[in-house]
Amino acid sequence: MKRIAILGSTGSIGIQALEVVRSHPEQLEVICLTANSNAELLMEQAKTFNPDCVVIADEEKYTIVRDALAQYPIKVYAGSDALAQVVEQSNIDMVLAAIVGYAGLPSTFNALKSGKAVALANKETLVVAGDLIIKTARENNAPIIPVDSEHSAIFQCLVGEYGPVEKIYLTASGGPFLNHTQNQLRLVTKDDALKHPSWVMGEKITIDCASMMNKGFEVIEAKWLFDLKPEQIEVLVHPQSIVHSMVQLKDGSIKAQLGRTDMKLPIRYAFSFPERWESGDKRLSFDDMRLLEFRQPDTEKFPCLALAYEAMNKGGNVPCILNAANEIAVEAFLNNRLVFTMLPKVLAATMEKHHFIANPTFDDYLNTNKEARRIATEIIRAMA
Repeated sequence: MKRIAILGSTGSIGIQALEVVRSHPEQLEVICLTANSNAELLMEQAKTFNPDCVVIADEEKYTIVRDALAQYPIKVYAGSDALAQVVEQSNIDMVLAAIVGYAGLPSTFNALKSGKAVALANKETLVVAGDLIIKTARENNAPIIPVDSEHSAIFQCLVGEYGPVEKIYLTASGGPFLNHTQNQLRLVTKDDALKHPSWVMGEKITIDCASMMNKGFEVIEAKWLFDLKPEQIEVLVHPQSIVHSMVQLKDGSIKAQLGRTDMKLPIRYAFSFPERWESGDKRLSFDDMRLLEFRQPDTEKFPCLALAYEAMNKGGNVPCILNAANEIAVEAFLNNRLVFTMLPKVLAATMEKHHFIANPTFDDYLNTNKEARRIATEIIRAMA
């Protein structure tokens, strides 16, 4: 029995993770569930899975959750500090880090400091502070098992391989605007951007996919996860979303992981590793693979991907700046305060204005995140 904490249980990944738990009751036990503000769903999940504790980050909803669960043997906590501290409990074996954005950094960092295995679905943690996170994981012998479909695919391809990796290929669907012209991109709306052709995800990550910022973050994440140089990471647009990523080995052979667009597969693999548990999910059909396309991404049309490579090459606190600016810009776009084509302009301007720190500490990352958000907010206000 593996005892797990699911951080972000009311989000897309968290909900699917609980479906995996439901299908493997003899292998998985839920110890902790957390949510940002969705108290209603958190309470429903708690009553179903009876965890040891729950955390609601929104402190104003603490009383609602506490009273609703008063008749259950479930401890209720609230606030960001509780969210970061609960992962240190000795009765937790693995933490699924599925909190979206920078907010997931403190809890993931604490889980690794406590020696917990982390199933990582929050890419921003490695984007923001990859050097610190990997160092902490190594010092505490805490494994990181990727949950992102692309990184899980690379991870699965490398199992059993002992030689060096020559190159990896991260595949990208291309999002809803793959075949749009520059002029068409200037007119797209929030609703247009939220119609992803392959995956069903939360709003923020769906917008990131539309701008290809999500793929840029995955490039940075892959650098840290697999100890690669930027030139060893290549992005390929693959609209069918069947080949989830590939590894090229030193003898020239290429291994690929294929599967349906279902996040339960990488979630289940992270929970079961090094085993594979049986699944009753629908299988991939060879009829789906009659046409598999691969093409180079258009970084002129989608400059966010190029900005990610730039940030990765510069290193230091620059990826943290990029992530903070992106979170502010995406929020502005979702609230109709910024047009889609201005997203990369906000990111580039923030990266240019923020001061560079070559070897940032944890406090430097906190301050960089705060300052980059302020700068991005000012830039957006000036644009408006």
